[in-house]
Amino acid sequence: MSTHKFAFNSTFSLLNVDYVQLNKSWNYKHIISPFYRLYLINEGHGTLSNTTQNVTLEGHFLYLIPSFTQCSYYCPSDLSQYYLHILESTSDEVSLFVGNRKIFKVPATSDDFRHFKRLITLNPERGLFKSTDPKEYEKRPIIQEFQELNNRVSLSAYVETQGIILQLLSRFIGTEDFRSDSETTLSYKVSETIRYIQQNLQTHLTVTFLAERVHQNADYFSRIFKESTGERPATYIQLKRVERAQFLIITTDLTFNEIATETGFESLAYFSRTFKKVTGQTPSVYRKNNRRV
Repeated sequence: MSTHKFAFNSTFSLLNVDYVQLNKSWNYKHIISPFYRLYLINEGHGTLSNTTQNVTLEGHFLYLIPSFTQCSYYCPSDLSQYYLHILESTSDEVSLFVGNRKIFKVPATSDDFRHFKRLITLNPERGLFKSTDPKEYEKRPIIQEFQELNNRVSLSAYVETQGIILQLLSRFIGTEDFRSDSETTLSYKVSETIRYIQQNLQTHLTVTFLAERVHQNADYFSRIFKESTGERPATYIQLKRVERAQFLIITTDLTFNEIATETGFESLAYFSRTFKKVTGQTPSVYRKNNRRV
């Protein structure tokens, strides 16, 4: 019998959970959230879409939109659903769904409905009472306020909540189209480099420096890094800087020059050029499309 081992480094904080009845006003374009969204549909229809997917929302199905996954929302008439928002933290800054930035859909089970009802019982008044607009709840101070509510529940309720969240996420990890980056175990030197990159994005990082940190030749190190991650170190650094910039644009009021400095770009012009190359949008257009000013 074979065994499957991997390093599970993610923890999740509850932000919001509730049951809501929506109508055609639930119509939002190009949303990219720094947190996960799960929907359990009770009745009605709607759609979730991005540049490559058009997924129908229908009764008795469970849906997941991982963090930093672009999605548009549409309800033509009526839609009743449970929803759950959770924020991920990782010890190595590598998301559990790093290779799965897409919309997931699985048939719902009676346990899924029971889990959502239990989460609402354990965490009362954690809904979005002011608005159903996703853009209203993505700024960093608001996210921190939601996180702090976890300190007001009992330890037993907190632990049970964590267990339910993991059970709901496991429903998607078990699907055939889930891509597990842990299927190829990262060497210690590569995983240590990934951790260092994530914690030092604002500094000057070179392949030579990173290779010397783990006592390897730069060319050899670059090759094994690509074999493990799919990207050369320089490209990986660039992608992670842009991902961090996306988060800062969505959740803070920092200027683009401040964000460029915070994410390690040597100039605002280089930051803007790289950001557009990776996301297809300039920073200003990205901010306009993904948050309220």
